[in-house]
Amino acid sequence: MHLRRRSLLLAAAVTPAAAAVPAAAAAGRTGTHRPVVIGHRGAAGWRPEHTAASYTYAVQTGADWIEPDLVPTKDHVLVVRHENEISQTTDVARHPEFADRRTTRTVDGRSVTGWFTEDFTLAELKTLRAVERLPQVRNRNTVFDGREEVLTFQEVVDLARKLSKAYGRTIAVFPETKHPTYFRSIGLPLEPKLARTIRRNRLGRRECVVQSFEPTSLKRIAAERLGVPLWQALGTTGGPYDLVSAGDPTTYRDMMTPAGLARIAEYADWIGPDRSSVVPVGADGRLGTPTALLSDAHAAGLKVGPYTFRSENQFLPVDFRRGTGSTDFGDAFAEYALYYDLGVDAVVTDFPDLAVIARRG
Repeated sequence: MHLRRRSLLLAAAVTPAAAAVPAAAAAGRTGTHRPVVIGHRGAAGWRPEHTAASYTYAVQTGADWIEPDLVPTKDHVLVVRHENEISQTTDVARHPEFADRRTTRTVDGRSVTGWFTEDFTLAELKTLRAVERLPQVRNRNTVFDGREEVLTFQEVVDLARKLSKAYGRTIAVFPETKHPTYFRSIGLPLEPKLARTIRRNRLGRRECVVQSFEPTSLKRIAAERLGVPLWQALGTTGGPYDLVSAGDPTTYRDMMTPAGLARIAEYADWIGPDRSSVVPVGADGRLGTPTALLSDAHAAGLKVGPYTFRSENQFLPVDFRRGTGSTDFGDAFAEYALYYDLGVDAVVTDFPDLAVIARRG
């Protein structure tokens, strides 16, 4: 298997997509360039996301940071779930005692039906068990369904420190405030609880980086003067919901212009764009010419960590697909090589083990 991976890495160096990397970008890399590998919700490609097993496997296979998405409970405890609606990531639908909690909410302007963390106490959430969010794509992960409980953010911090000690390196937590405007509107603001946890655990800049798609949330964290880096996540369409709800017409596209990046640099240290904002994909599914976003961000003093790298064909550009099935693994190594050669500062990935192997190459 090791030789197979090495051969794929070598093959990546001569793929047409890799050839599209500007010579200046490739020349700009040095032997000390070591992009951060961030385990997206842990190692979500191999274990149900946001579980102790997922975070642990990410670290065991080389991840530098682990990412918990933060949502609150009814009793205002921060827990880690991709969304506050939990029917896709837990077995809540199998609990008859919670059948009457199913409801419809408007979250960030969208109507969503299901079960919501803000309607459960922490004790009630602890009776649920995690399940694979994408069972049709990652059927192998369903073997772990029902084995893991919902974690609090504090439990993730404790786990990161335990893993740091076990593996002899500092593992950072990379929390994201999810739907912060919505939660503020219902009296469950995320930022004070997050700031309190960071302070209580004395998390420094090597141990914690806070991210959000909403600049208002990051500015609230900045006002806490915690001394941890901030990461502005960037979508591909529309604009951040905090700005949209306030009538501000600023879009993510506006935020990725040189002027927009300069404004982000006033409060944040990183940007996290969709990887297609760095290397666009055409209507035919093939890679295009890299944009100026990476160089513009670096010129503004910002680091760049694109999201989300996945290995299945359906998530890869045509250039890197292999086999015939949408869930077959493509040439993920070639994709990592492309972005590493461009000079990104981090990658956010469901498969941190593969990102680490590619980084060695």
